[in-house]
Amino acid sequence: MATETSARSHEQTGIAPERPWQTVVWDDPVNLMSYVSYVFRSYFGFDKERADSLMLKVHHRGSAVVAEGGLEAMEMHVEALHGFGLWATVQKADEG
Repeated sequence: MATETSARSHEQTGIAPERPWQTVVWDDPVNLMSYVSYVFRSYFGFDKERADSLMLKVHHRGSAVVAEGGLEAMEMHVEALHGFGLWATVQKADEG
């Protein structure tokens, strides 16, 4: 209900809702692909298929968005991923 009310008020005022933030994991020359997949499974709770898919995006494309939401939550993810030795940053989600 609160989401409907919030969306309705944005529509009525003409103000676009704020874009969410994203946690991005970047490719690096240090971590093994199997380790990156392990981190995605153990930290985010992704199943093996999802974790492997994201790991391959990181490996082949150079980065992958692994989470999206509020700024504080994304910053916490980045800090945790740094603790695992991964290179991660926060970015504003693209308008889409």
